[in-house]
Amino acid sequence: MKIEVFGKGCPKCQKTEENAKKAVSELGIDAEVVHIYDEIEMLRRGISDSPALVIDGELKVAGRIPDVEEIKGLIEKEMR
Repeated sequence: MKIEVFGKGCPKCQKTEENAKKAVSELGIDAEVVHIYDEIEMLRRGISDSPALVIDGELKVAGRIPDVEEIKGLIEKEMR
């Protein structure tokens, strides 16, 4: 599983990345969490609001910070 956080590196984006890593850790799964800072890549993928959370190529959250429990729920849905 690949989890991508999109954003320029602002505190909200950093918190989203931190929450994603914590969710992965708490679930005990093998997933890669990467932070993508490139605005061109964001636009190429149709993401206009940050922070944004993408799981396995699908946009799940944009424009707000998802908490750890929400991210865990999104990951669990993808694993079904």
